Amino acid sequence: MSTRQLLQRRQAAVPEDAVGTDQPFGRTRRRPRLSARARKRRLLGLAFAAPALLFYGFVVLVPIVQSVSYSFYSWDGVTTARFVGLSNYTAFFTDPELARSLAHVLVLVLFFAGLPILLGLLSAALLGRGKMRGSGLYRWVLFLPQVLTSVVVAVIWKRIYGPDGPLNGALRAVGLGDLAHNWLGDFTWALPALGVIGTWTALGLCMVLFVAGVAAIPNELYEQARLDGAGPVKEFLAITLPALRGQLAVALTLTVTGALRAFDLVWVTTQGGPGTSTTTPALLLYRKAFLNPDVGMAAAIGIVLAIICLLVALVITRLSEEKA
Repeated sequence: MSTRQLLQRRQAAVPEDAVGTDQPFGRTRRRPRLSARARKRRLLGLAFAAPALLFYGFVVLVPIVQSVSYSFYSWDGVTTARFVGLSNYTAFFTDPELARSLAHVLVLVLFFAGLPILLGLLSAALLGRGKMRGSGLYRWVLFLPQVLTSVVVAVIWKRIYGPDGPLNGALRAVGLGDLAHNWLGDFTWALPALGVIGTWTALGLCMVLFVAGVAAIPNELYEQARLDGAGPVKEFLAITLPALRGQLAVALTLTVTGALRAFDLVWVTTQGGPGTSTTTPALLLYRKAFLNPDVGMAAAIGIVLAIICLLVALVITRLSEEKA
């Protein structure tokens, strides 16, 4: 009997449920069948999860599908909708007002993400490795904005920035009254003033993330570095910063997407003014959805913002994993 005939005979003897396996001559480990009790427990688990899944689908998935559908129409929310295809999406990148709002977001990213992360790293370097007098109060003060709602934070800073607020009062008290401004009403200073609020709000979160990450670093690494003659700066660059890669990815994701979605702070403090100097895409979305109804354009802005936030999160995650 030839080798080919022998192989054909062996293949013919392979059971049907073993065909396509990577085991020789059809020998494979069959998955053990679930007992009736195990199947019942699995179904029971799905039954318990079903209400939550249905609720999630109703409040998240269905609105997403509806928003995607609305984005292809021109509709004021009352009259008959008119199909316009991708016109709303092309307008997102060609509308001068939307282009200005995206430029404002880039400035806010510097204040909402860049400065809080840098200051958070500095705080972690000072507080993470040893006990300092007053460090508990320092952490509490910086973390306070995370406890307050965004509206409360905006109201507090709107009062601070007011013409007769504490900031201008302090400038006048030290003889710098010429520098006093209506900060949120000035075309030049409104956006940076808004960014400072974002820095104060995000700093506490970044500090807590980085301090917790520093506390998890083994002391032996620092002791070995000191024996090798490393100073505080070299210790931070060689040990602390690489160990905080995961915390940096989380902080970057939260702060950058927060800048992209900035609405509540802007609405309560400036409502996009003076003029359009502090408008953001999220603020334009609100206006087009509720003030000057263009539901299709508002839906398109929301979809594009969601995609941008998702891409930012994916890029940050991928970069942090590649360097791990």
